[in-house]
Amino acid sequence: MANDLLASMVLAVWLYLLAGRGGFWLGRQRDDEVRAGQGPWPSVAAVIPARDEAESVGQTISSLLRQDYPGEFRVILVDDQSRDATNEVARVAAAALGAADRLTVLPGRPPPAGWTGKLWAQHQGIELAEMAPHPPVYLLLTDADIVYAPDALTRLVVRARSGGYALTSLMAKLRCESFAERAFVPAFIFFFQMLYPFAWANDPRRSTAAAAGGCMLVREEVLRQAGGIAAIRGALIDDCALGKKLKAHGPIWIGLTERVRSIRAYPVVADIRRMVARTAYAQLDYSPLLLAGTVLGLTITYIAPVALALFATGAAQVLGILAWLAMAVAFQPTLRFYRLSPAWGPALAAIAAIYMAFTIDSAYQHARGRGGMWKGRAQANVSELR
Repeated sequence: MANDLLASMVLAVWLYLLAGRGGFWLGRQRDDEVRAGQGPWPSVAAVIPARDEAESVGQTISSLLRQDYPGEFRVILVDDQSRDATNEVARVAAAALGAADRLTVLPGRPPPAGWTGKLWAQHQGIELAEMAPHPPVYLLLTDADIVYAPDALTRLVVRARSGGYALTSLMAKLRCESFAERAFVPAFIFFFQMLYPFAWANDPRRSTAAAAGGCMLVREEVLRQAGGIAAIRGALIDDCALGKKLKAHGPIWIGLTERVRSIRAYPVVADIRRMVARTAYAQLDYSPLLLAGTVLGLTITYIAPVALALFATGAAQVLGILAWLAMAVAFQPTLRFYRLSPAWGPALAAIAAIYMAFTIDSAYQHARGRGGMWKGRAQANVSELR
């Protein structure tokens, strides 16, 4: 009887996820359909915080300076006290395209108390952009491991203007080549959309807000009205914090894309673990109670269907199999987006169990004083403002 009750609850969870959570698993919010734009084209400034990014920053700068955008566009790289050749690589990439005059490299200052390193660097770049005689209408907040198709910025601006969006964000397509990336990257995207259904984030009537930090086109005037980057200066999950802040001032939009890609590599599972552990406990407000609830929720949603399917009998086993099947089906659109075999679908339960272990590790690292570790900085002790 207890197994039957548990199995009924597990299947009900998956029926809700499939039918009642904004169709998140279908991945329908994409940048595919954008109407042709018309001038005059607003000015745009890209702001890139970069710390020890010599391996990737050259490709990022090159892709930005190759944009076919018809309006004024310039790039500001904030060198966040890098210990490698980030500065030099960026300048060489711009010079190779004959576009050195469109790149400004700003040496970053140490972050003050209460700021995360990335947001402080971002703040300095935005401050410089706003000091120009003609400040930009839009700010492209991006990362030093993101590369853009030549038409990406034009399409972003067209969408932003047509929808009157305060923030237009694209979920950069993550690298998915190594075994670790194939096993964990699609699931990361799946879980992100489950937490923040894009259809709900894009609906002005709903409070759900989300953004993807690798590519965010922000209306400069609205950002100033919202208090600027200083309003979220302690946030580790800065993209969603910014999405929430800006949605209070206007509509936002987020979607998947093939035109914006991350080239950051995660060759082994340990790299994925560090990526997840950096922010997972922050997502839970550093709360042991929320951590316990998350572990319980993941167990019921992902692990219980498999356990019931393999070890229960009768009705409980049948319901467990149906829940496991629903899980595998829900994962298919994300797997197709990343061009992976459908056979990864049934493995989502095991992948979720490992993500659960990463989340517990995130809490452990926080307890050790190493929470939010990034490029030699532990940032999880910074107060998170909301």
